[in-house]
Amino acid sequence: MKNVLLSIDWDYFMPYIKNWNGSCIENNRGFIKQWYIKYFEGKMHGVDVIERFNVGRQLSYFWDLIYRHFKFTRDVKVIVSDSHKLSYDIAKKNSCSEVFLFDSHSDLGYGGLNSLKFEINCANWLGKLLSESVIDKAHIIYSPYTNENPEDFKDINSKFNVKYQETDELKSDININVVHICRSGAWTPPWLDGKFITFIKSFCHSFKIIECPKREWKPEKLNLASKIDLMF
Repeated sequence: MKNVLLSIDWDYFMPYIKNWNGSCIENNRGFIKQWYIKYFEGKMHGVDVIERFNVGRQLSYFWDLIYRHFKFTRDVKVIVSDSHKLSYDIAKKNSCSEVFLFDSHSDLGYGGLNSLKFEINCANWLGKLLSESVIDKAHIIYSPYTNENPEDFKDINSKFNVKYQETDELKSDININVVHICRSGAWTPPWLDGKFITFIKSFCHSFKIIECPKREWKPEKLNLASKIDLMF
């Protein structure tokens, strides 16, 4: 029986993503500093970014939907990380031939087939798995808040077996051997990290955390010098 990876990005639940056209880099600035910058800049303009950057209603019934379509093996592995690029290593290590991805982004590579020549990163890991024939098929279930379109990846779609599906188009009883849940901290704010942990625990399977450090979010504790340092 072929092994199948279910990969879930926490930004799947973020409504603001549909208006977010910029790219982010997975470093300390993207991981935490940018959120302080957004917070303080928002305050200066009378905007409450903590209210603006929040989760959508899909979070409340997501696991029910997952259990409706997927079956998990008794020894299913559940791995949690910050970066989504870890899905590449997970799929390879567990000899997965198929990936089901719930995400606001396709992670096929942005820039056509040439983007698959770059080193593995959070934006091309799924395309790399296909181009290196690690997996045979990818299923992309876009967040309702995505600002992407399958046509954006027509060169990759024409060369590899990529299916874009709505949740109600999925079959029932799809066997899953390994699950990866990523926080994508460059796209999801630290004040939602508590909800992220609750989300993971509500899956009711034991999990292993790899490279997902705790983020301190205490803007009220920062002095002027710290605020200035964050802004530059």
